[in-house]
Amino acid sequence: MTWYLLRRLGAVVTVLLVLSAIVYALFYLTPGDPAVLACGRGCNAERLALTREKLGLAEPVYAQYWHFLEGLVAGRDYAAGPDVDHCAAPCLGYSFQSDQPVLQLITSRFPVSLSLAFGAEVVALLLGVSAGLLSALRQGRPEERLLTGVTLVGYATPVFLVGLLLLMVFCAYLQWLPFPAYVPLTENPGEWARNLILPWAALGLIQAAVFARITRAGALETLVEDHIRTFRAYGLRERQVIRRHALRGALTPLITITAVEVAQMMTASVLTETMFGLPGVGRLTVESVGSVDLPVVVGVTLLAGTAVVLSNAVADVLSAVADPRVKLI
Repeated sequence: MTWYLLRRLGAVVTVLLVLSAIVYALFYLTPGDPAVLACGRGCNAERLALTREKLGLAEPVYAQYWHFLEGLVAGRDYAAGPDVDHCAAPCLGYSFQSDQPVLQLITSRFPVSLSLAFGAEVVALLLGVSAGLLSALRQGRPEERLLTGVTLVGYATPVFLVGLLLLMVFCAYLQWLPFPAYVPLTENPGEWARNLILPWAALGLIQAAVFARITRAGALETLVEDHIRTFRAYGLRERQVIRRHALRGALTPLITITAVEVAQMMTASVLTETMFGLPGVGRLTVESVGSVDLPVVVGVTLLAGTAVVLSNAVADVLSAVADPRVKLI
């Protein structure tokens, strides 16, 4: 197990290095001058030269990338003339628009995205696992056909359409819920949950369709195995067979996809946050793309990629722990 973890850690570090190189090349080495974007409107030749010096754009490409990696690991100093700004590790640079540290901008929006992703994941797991397991147990019956049809429709429906329908029904027509406005959990837990019900439902219902299909496939595969028939032949109650044995075997692919979806939800919730006006990382990304704020876009992209890579590694380890049949190779 120790050797497996060390190899997984080495693979994670390698992938993250490759990811950082690709992201840096895409955003900083493409045609165009980042110094012009950072300098802003009304920039003269003197200010442009100072900005280029501060960003280190006058150095060779390999030196620029090395300073970029150095900032991520140990921090970085930005010098422009007599002024020196220190950016603590992990340094993602300074925003071109607000001149604030990128990491500070992201962390200030992170609780909103985390709240949205956590609640949506709970909704997706509860509905998806229940629907998938029920569909597997009712195979060939009308209930199974109905659940399969609903799952396919949910899988094919875009999140913005679900969000729009929820807003029209529960906010405009029934007026049961207010238009979502984020309230921090520490200030008012009740209002925090009340304002996030619709975003949770919009994002969670789409993911629930994915979990339902995976759970159904895993449960159907497990229910026909020899040990399940043996337990039933010994007279074990059907509920015990399902809960203790069949469901555990179906959880292995679900663990993998859940770990990955948690990371992806936090970065793929751009439409949800924009539609419901939530000031999260997704909305920050949209604003930064619109204003061509390269450091913020690069920072969000790197953190999103890191979250996906780490979640895949965690999913591999959890799968090996949950299912002894998984070989640690």
